[in-house]
Amino acid sequence: MSFISDFKKFLMKGDVVSLSTAVVIGAAFKSIVDSMVKDIITPIMGLITGGTDFTQKFIALDGKHYDSLAAATEAKAAVLTYGNLIQAVINFVIIGFFIFIFLRAYDKTKKKEAPVKEAPKGPTQEELLIEIRDELRKK
Repeated sequence: MSFISDFKKFLMKGDVVSLSTAVVIGAAFKSIVDSMVKDIITPIMGLITGGTDFTQKFIALDGKHYDSLAAATEAKAAVLTYGNLIQAVINFVIIGFFIFIFLRAYDKTKKKEAPVKEAPKGPTQEELLIEIRDELRKK
């Protein structure tokens, strides 16, 4: 087979198509989660923490004090923006929660398969041969 036909065969495998579909849906899902975090969760967290905006939390590594992250960035100071990490962790937990809810709802929509009952086992080949031998002896 040629390289192109092998590549086409690889792309048309069910797993690759499913994975690419999941990536596209995930990208679309990201905008929903971003809106949920920005418009709902962050204001609630701000209310709980007294108006704290995590994305503005930083530590200046040069030892100086800056009133805001923008001021530190303008002064070209090296900063650890630990607030962005906190926000990323919150986003991760929210995304995980939404995916859990989505998959749980999806599992409930799937038809439950009836358990497959095993067919009753018949005699083995040896048992049949023994029966045939015994019948032949009787005659």
